[in-house]
Amino acid sequence: MSRELSSRSHLDTTPPRYNGPLFPLDKSAFQKTIPVLATRVPAHHTSFILHSDLTRKYLIGLPKVRPVVSDPSAPDGDRLVLLGVSDPAELSPESLQLMESKGTGFTHYNVVLDYDYWTASELLQAILPEQLREGAPVGFAATGHIAHVNLNDEYIPYKKTIGQLFLDKNKTIKTVVNKLDNIDTQFRFFEMEVIAGNPDFVVEHHESDCRFTFDFSKVYWNSRLHTEHDRIVQMVQPGEVLADVFAGVGPFAIPAAKKGCAVMANDLNPVSYTYLCQNIKDNEVTDEVRAFCEDGRDFIRNVFTRVHDTPFPAYTGPKLSKTALRKLQKQAARGKVDKETSAAQNTRNKIDHFVMNLPDTAILFLDTFRGVLADKAIREAYSTMPMIHCHCFTRELEPEEAENDIRQRVEKALGVSVQLDGVELRKVRSVAPGKEMYCISFRLPSEVACNEE
Repeated sequence: MSRELSSRSHLDTTPPRYNGPLFPLDKSAFQKTIPVLATRVPAHHTSFILHSDLTRKYLIGLPKVRPVVSDPSAPDGDRLVLLGVSDPAELSPESLQLMESKGTGFTHYNVVLDYDYWTASELLQAILPEQLREGAPVGFAATGHIAHVNLNDEYIPYKKTIGQLFLDKNKTIKTVVNKLDNIDTQFRFFEMEVIAGNPDFVVEHHESDCRFTFDFSKVYWNSRLHTEHDRIVQMVQPGEVLADVFAGVGPFAIPAAKKGCAVMANDLNPVSYTYLCQNIKDNEVTDEVRAFCEDGRDFIRNVFTRVHDTPFPAYTGPKLSKTALRKLQKQAARGKVDKETSAAQNTRNKIDHFVMNLPDTAILFLDTFRGVLADKAIREAYSTMPMIHCHCFTRELEPEEAENDIRQRVEKALGVSVQLDGVELRKVRSVAPGKEMYCISFRLPSEVACNEE
């Protein structure tokens, strides 16, 4: 190995082994002194040393450690440029010559690392017994000011220590919770315990340029689904109508509405419904989103009639500024824009997409679509059947077997054994060992929707 590549390898920055109390931690025990070589350089030459190709590769290069410091023996004199070596002999001849020509000699300097230097993950490696280090938690999912972790049983004795570390090392986090195994079977939210910080569960979370407020302990929210939320929203085009059967607090509904979609949003959980209504108002999409709090089956049965009988106004493009809106109103008053006639002709009275994000049981709700368009007057609006985006779990780990499993369950619920039109199956995430989350997207078969029996 070349001298340049090995120059920093001897700097051991791992935290010292910790043998103090687990909670609260004795932070003063985390201190380490690392002797390094420093070159004395006049203040006006430090920039040259820092940026020269010959010398910058030898800089100390430690995060949170400034490469230029004052000389403790002469605070108002030359600066010390800290190097990642302990002896001038480790420098290349060219680098040594340059430092000698620009500097006034070498000295040794002690870099002191303390609790604030190391990350939570690094400190945890110093605290845990050796047999627990490899699988130790390295991070968390953040929802607003709350960090939530899922600790395995072997780490439960260290939960307060883990909570303190995550709290100390992340300034935006005010509360750390551990999700328990129990989950509310009706409303899907997890039971959790506070392991650090304040027991404040009402969060303000930002996603997709939207602001969501909710009580994290009483509603379902998963920040890891951000990519999936965005993917579905991108599939729905401005001017279309989306029916969100299990809307929660609005992670699909509100971004879609801000994009220009009309949304029928439903959730059975009254707490989710309350926050959904608040988020609709806070994000200024009250004209685009209609909220409901009822069973998913009732919502599916009724939503076709609701949209048909009370259609959404025509989509007129992105929201206009007040000035542009006033100008358009003046043109309409002068007869240049027949806005009312245009709106009447293009009102949105049919549903283009359904999203069903209840992966544990959503497939079981698909039988409700049988006969939803049996009414001829409503059916006439549907020259094209709606797309359904149904989330689900499967225990099959191989993609081909997972697809067969999901297709069979979907076709059994729909009551048709046909090749689903426009079907797309996408893996969303691995939920647990032996448990995968998928989304199956397909066009609702007309023989299912129009069944008059």
